[in-house]
Amino acid sequence: MSPPVDLARALQPRLPSPLQEVQDEGFARHGVRLFLKRDDLVHPDLPGNKWRKLVLNLEAAAGRTVLTFGGAYSNHLRATAAAGRLLGFGTVGVVRGDELAHRPLNPSLARCAADGMRLHFVDRTTYREKASPEVLKGLLSRFGDVVVVPEGGSNALAAQGCTALGRELAGEVDVAAVACGTGGTLAGLAAGLDPGQRALGVPVVGGGFLAGEVARLQREAFGGPAGDWSLEERFTFGGYARTTPELNAFADGFEERHGLPVERVYVAKLLYALAALAGEGAFARGSRVAAVITGAPDAPPQEPSVSR
Repeated sequence: MSPPVDLARALQPRLPSPLQEVQDEGFARHGVRLFLKRDDLVHPDLPGNKWRKLVLNLEAAAGRTVLTFGGAYSNHLRATAAAGRLLGFGTVGVVRGDELAHRPLNPSLARCAADGMRLHFVDRTTYREKASPEVLKGLLSRFGDVVVVPEGGSNALAAQGCTALGRELAGEVDVAAVACGTGGTLAGLAAGLDPGQRALGVPVVGGGFLAGEVARLQREAFGGPAGDWSLEERFTFGGYARTTPELNAFADGFEERHGLPVERVYVAKLLYALAALAGEGAFARGSRVAAVITGAPDAPPQEPSVSR
């Protein structure tokens, strides 16, 4: 096993990430001060919660090949592949959808492949069972001595890594809000905040499973509940990576007012939810609310897609 790697020294993330107040009439007329926690600026290849969720997992892997899971447009797969390229360890991405195996790679998966990630496509039934002993045994038999990191990077180490986000916001705001896919960021964020602060999660996918996932992650990471957190589950806009004309119009308006490109899968839903909650009076007048900007919109591909 390789000696431990000081990832902060090797990758030089920008920490703490900037906290910027923005003047937005949609919040101001309800007496709410809006802040943007610019985690999208932490690192060009491992932005935002991807750095925070991966850092302890990669330190624990100590240079061994990392195998992880994601969909065809997974930011987590891209960040893991980029980390492997930058630090010189192997990566394997188990991708949902075996029908993709014989198609040209989309720009997201092409970037993973260009960064050296071995892509392994599985059918959707197998993917749903990815945490089962049978599926994991098959993957380990195929790929050998690998460290398995779950989908989205969310495990106890990820939650522990995300406590730094809460500590950076300690005393700065009253509410810290983040969009949620697998729950790891919210679990750690809440644990890192000071008493009297609360964390708010905005799921980008329905199903009602996230509360249980966050609670499980906190038990595994901290031994039990940690911090004051809640979920606001009304703003999935039809499900993961789905959008509506209303959401796009809101995001376009926010971009025009503040000059900040708004990522649509997570960040747009978070900002829309906070604006709606402010309008409903969910935040006391004078409240300081931080929206964690976990990523930027995908840039146009700089090189053509490649085929397998």
